[in-house]
Amino acid sequence: MTVATIQELQQMATSMRLTALDMALGAGRNGAHLGAAMSAMEIMAVLYGRVLHLGQVNPAKPDGDRFLASKAHCVLAHYTALAEIGLISREELGTFGKSGTRLAGHPAMNPELGLEYSGGSLGQAIGFAIGLALDARRKGRNHRVFVLMGDGELNEGSNWEGFMAAAHFKLNNLIAIVDKNQLQYDGPTEEIMALGDLGAKLQAFGWQTAEVDGHDVGQLLAALKSKPGDQPLAVIANTIKGKGVSFMENVREWHHSTLSQAQYNMAVKEVREAASL
Repeated sequence: MTVATIQELQQMATSMRLTALDMALGAGRNGAHLGAAMSAMEIMAVLYGRVLHLGQVNPAKPDGDRFLASKAHCVLAHYTALAEIGLISREELGTFGKSGTRLAGHPAMNPELGLEYSGGSLGQAIGFAIGLALDARRKGRNHRVFVLMGDGELNEGSNWEGFMAAAHFKLNNLIAIVDKNQLQYDGPTEEIMALGDLGAKLQAFGWQTAEVDGHDVGQLLAALKSKPGDQPLAVIANTIKGKGVSFMENVREWHHSTLSQAQYNMAVKEVREAASL
């Protein structure tokens, strides 16, 4: 799928937010990771609407780009993006959080659905992505590997080993996106484990960096379509946890919570009004 305009990417992100709210309400008492998904909606819309080349039929084809959600709890953004491009049906989205579903609260690898990574344990996908990028180089393939990480996830030391290795191997086919929403389940990221100047740290590790407003699809598109030289690329996306819903924004408890009918009604109203629907 190729979305032609910035406006269409914005509309895609709005559609994804509304669908995510439907899914969270349908999950009932099981709840959902709404905060982490809402911060990543524009990132996912730009990736799946414009940036990723997934192959003509199957996203796992050798000529297709790879995408790994390391912050796997953003599944409501991931599943809804895959639905927007037709890899997950609208009917199947309705099974989220229910017994027997293929759409669990953390994704399980299923290439048929466009899911190439089983997530849940934070800090693991960067190593997986490095392996995919090295394999592509060894086989002479020109597809890229994208990995979405959270800023709270960067507490995990395995990420920094990965950053060091990716730069050492000059993996310019590897793009890391950091969803920097500045809030993790235990509190503000800078209070739990300060990252300081993240861009400077990644540059010191040998990465090319770009820092953008993670809710501005134009800035995201420009950064993600840039072509690094002989370095891996890190896009630092400054976002708001729970973006788009006033009672969720920057509220730690919405990392994972249940959505009441009244809250759902208010959230849908706010998302629609913001998009002038």
